[in-house]
Amino acid sequence: MQYAIGHFVRFKQANGNTLAFQNFYIRAGITRSNYLHSFMPFGFSGVTVNIKGDNVDAALTFPNNDLSRGWASQATLESWVATVEVCSVNPSDSTSQQLLHTYTGVVASGGWDETSINLRLNSVLDAVNSDVPNRTLHQRLVGRLPASSYVRF
Repeated sequence: MQYAIGHFVRFKQANGNTLAFQNFYIRAGITRSNYLHSFMPFGFSGVTVNIKGDNVDAALTFPNNDLSRGWASQATLESWVATVEVCSVNPSDSTSQQLLHTYTGVVASGGWDETSINLRLNSVLDAVNSDVPNRTLHQRLVGRLPASSYVRF
């Protein structure tokens, strides 16, 4: 039995609609996570994290054609949410996929050259650059506060 790596990507548009693509089964639509994923050749770079943990970026690369340019520029302008599922797939059985990793990010920027369109995805939750809900310490969480600085062991 032979296995390979395939990617399934879903873009949630601002109006609530979803675009879904997969990059492994040529000329086939594959249903995964209740969405029909059409074939489109694309690459997924994975996640890059620096030592501080503040850069959790990934990149998607699509072919540069009229079809891709239309929705890719809209995805960048409207900050669509993209979910990428990295799966182990069976080349001879399109119904056999095992999820290895899921990444969800917001399309933060994009650009294209003669042959490709590149979309940069930022993490939906970036603890350094985004607003993370603050946590307030109170007695239920930490217990009674000491009345003096004297600590006895």
